[in-house]
Amino acid sequence: MFKTFLSAVALSALAVTPLAAQDVEAEAPPAERAISDYATIDYNLQEDRENILFLDLSNGQRVAIRLMPDWAPHHVERIKTLAREGFYDGVIFHRVIEGFMAQTGDPTGTGQGGSELPDLQEEFNPMPHVRGTVSMARAQDENSANSQFFIVFYPRFKLDRKYTNFGRVIAGMDAVDAITRGEPPANPTRIVQASIAADNRPAPSPAQLAAPANADARTMRVDELNAPIGE
Repeated sequence: MFKTFLSAVALSALAVTPLAAQDVEAEAPPAERAISDYATIDYNLQEDRENILFLDLSNGQRVAIRLMPDWAPHHVERIKTLAREGFYDGVIFHRVIEGFMAQTGDPTGTGQGGSELPDLQEEFNPMPHVRGTVSMARAQDENSANSQFFIVFYPRFKLDRKYTNFGRVIAGMDAVDAITRGEPPANPTRIVQASIAADNRPAPSPAQLAAPANADARTMRVDELNAPIGE
């Protein structure tokens, strides 16, 4: 009888072991999404206009950016919130590096400013930084993105998984190419109006396009600039 009891205990232990293993497996972190699992970019300007950002620039041209909430939902929501508040209207491209990127989103024009909203937790993803990529600038802290973003002129894959890629230029890349270079530029290109396509804001008037930029164009040190800090 004692042997029978021991056998029953042993069988019970064996029966419990797989369940314990399943419990441990259930607590493991989820596998990272493959790049093929992310939403693809829709280049149709008439589709999903809630997730198209228009930048009307002082060079007289319009840039259309497809926002990708599947890639970075909180960053996309921040951009849309600030655009609808008029935060980006009149803001200059304060750091524009030939062959690299054009950075904007700082109302002070110095590279040190941002919105009053809290900084964002990073949403790094495997989407590559190719020509036309729109990605969030940040300081050294990975969770310091706030309002500044940059548009990539040419591929810079070393930025992948280090900066939050949240969109792509789907029209008007020639307008991005025409943005005045400099750190900061002597005569910076500015965003006259940023808007969400679904809101149907009227395009800026010629007077608005011709108005001078209001920016502090002092010389900036490299350590003052928000990322990306190099090519």
